[in-house]
Amino acid sequence: MLYHLLAPLAKQHILFNLFNYITFRAAGATVTALVVAFLFAPGIIRRLRERHVGQVIRAEGPASHHTKRGTPTMGGLVIILATVVPTLLWARLDSRYVVVAVAAMLWTGAIGFVDDYLKIVRGKSQGLVARWKLVGQVSFGVALGVTLILWPLAPDLPPASTQLPVLKYILVVLPPALYVLFVTVVVTGSSNAVNLTDGLDGLATGLTAILAGTFAVFAYVFGRADWTRYLLVYFLPGSQELTIFCGALAGAALGFLWFNAHPAQLFMGDTGSLAIGGALGTVAIMLKAEFLMLIAGGVFVAEAVSVLLQTGVYRWHNRVFRMAPLHHHFEKLGWAEPQVVMRFYILGVLCAAIALATLKVR
Repeated sequence: MLYHLLAPLAKQHILFNLFNYITFRAAGATVTALVVAFLFAPGIIRRLRERHVGQVIRAEGPASHHTKRGTPTMGGLVIILATVVPTLLWARLDSRYVVVAVAAMLWTGAIGFVDDYLKIVRGKSQGLVARWKLVGQVSFGVALGVTLILWPLAPDLPPASTQLPVLKYILVVLPPALYVLFVTVVVTGSSNAVNLTDGLDGLATGLTAILAGTFAVFAYVFGRADWTRYLLVYFLPGSQELTIFCGALAGAALGFLWFNAHPAQLFMGDTGSLAIGGALGTVAIMLKAEFLMLIAGGVFVAEAVSVLLQTGVYRWHNRVFRMAPLHHHFEKLGWAEPQVVMRFYILGVLCAAIALATLKVR
């Protein structure tokens, strides 16, 4: 909005020329997201407490977590608000990249909100039935895949395609039906991976800030013709606007972390975790960087894989981990919760650094 209002005034005053720079608007979106989270989170916490919207703790979970029962949840509303509002304020509203990213966050966030509402407000222990949650995620993935094929964001590249890390100018082109399936798996997988990681105070929130910041760099690089020529990656015109969305998401996560750090005053719930995962998966798809997300989001991937291994192997053998997801395994080994979170942060930064390094190692 600010771009459309103030950038045209650059001819009258050079100060307004700042709004033509992606870096300035991305920084503005990040700071605005932090401020929005700081301003609205206390009020949301107070209202959730008044309505007794508290976290339900699994009986089979670690005993130390039982003290968290009743902590206000559905705090993902703060993250969604603090991401969408700054994005609409600082990004170009005629950018299809931005429109799709915001739609992804709202769609998957709505699925999580219904799940949290049924689970906590209506008292249904299982929340939204798993198959209906999956239907919502899959329907978005199919809609996204079909949309990107019919109305490609990068007209010079095959729409049903993706880039491979490390290898220069390698574009994998998929049949349309297979590409739609691929997009659906990425969106659903990323959404559920963040959801599974959200089990310790601040864990998913901090990792979100790291991954969103990493993808802000990818979006900026892929949207500059000179940088893409130098780094031997494909040019995606207009993708730089996603830098603003990713910056807002990183700022929202950091602002939420203020209230979500141990001991947490507010949990994001499925409202936040599904929205974050869906948004990040969609950004990776639009940037044709799905495999880069596997590297940069390595901790999220490890958490999801630990659950798949535990549930799959347990039918035939003993448990692989003492408890899944992975963060609970380390708690069972005697690590304190803040220790697990901080060490996973370190691994998250390492994964992000490796992903960024692949831009040059080609």
